[in-house]
Amino acid sequence: MSRLENKVFHCEKELTLSIIGGKWKMLILWHLGKEGTKRFSELKSLMPAITQRMLVNQLRELEEDNIVARKVYPVVPPKVEYSLTAQGETLMPILDSMYEWGKNYIEGTLENRAE
Repeated sequence: MSRLENKVFHCEKELTLSIIGGKWKMLILWHLGKEGTKRFSELKSLMPAITQRMLVNQLRELEEDNIVARKVYPVVPPKVEYSLTAQGETLMPILDSMYEWGKNYIEGTLENRAE
């Protein structure tokens, strides 16, 4: 975890948010966790608004944090696949809970506006 090595965290929640926080990381994790291993181009097509550079950076950080595994196949053209590590899999219940919370929030907000 060298990316986080010199940072000071005041609580575990702060550490968790630094690993999965941001606009794209949770979406990347969601797709890998729910749909399985993906190639770079597949992830890019699932998130059309993300730039190639941003996707590369987010995947590198997740790989460095041992959340995502990158497998390179020795073929031409190069084939690279991304999947969740065992540590990354442990985030799925959290993401499921966040999904359910967001879904309930939207439904509750729409109901309140309709009344």
